[in-house]
Amino acid sequence: MADVNQLITDFYRVATNREFTRDFNFRVLSINTGGVSNVTFDQDDLVYVKTATLPERAITNVPVPYMGLNFNIPGNATYPGSEAYSLTFYADAQSKIRQKFEQWSQAVFDDSSSTGNYFAPKQTAIIDLVTLDNQMNKQAQYQLVGVSVRSVGPLTYNIAEGVGNTIEFTSTISYHYWRKLS
Repeated sequence: MADVNQLITDFYRVATNREFTRDFNFRVLSINTGGVSNVTFDQDDLVYVKTATLPERAITNVPVPYMGLNFNIPGNATYPGSEAYSLTFYADAQSKIRQKFEQWSQAVFDDSSSTGNYFAPKQTAIIDLVTLDNQMNKQAQYQLVGVSVRSVGPLTYNIAEGVGNTIEFTSTISYHYWRKLS
């Protein structure tokens, strides 16, 4: 018998007990602009989310040299990718969802008057994300705090060779940090 308890029977036992998460076991529950504009996203908008990811968190490394050896000490928390968190949406026929992101973007900075609400996003500006099990029950909830729109992606049409495929667009958001709620 092997010294390491990682045989195929062990894998099978653990896999059938714990199962696997699937690439569709994820939802965006809510997007709140924090009062930047009168733009609101509801469930009918969010059902059009095609792809999103759980955000990343990292602890910086602080090297402390002593007698030629670096000791690696944990530093502060960072949120890699927080400056460019992407949500990809299916585009609805009237482009209502994309127009909401356009309005939010204009409210943050209006280039016609060089004015806008480009202050630090409020704590109420949040995106709620959930992971699900295979029966669609919530497993964990994450909240991105201090969200603000950064870009509204294009809609690309293919007039000459299009076959009727759906169109999608990506909106990029920034956030300050995330917290796990459950």
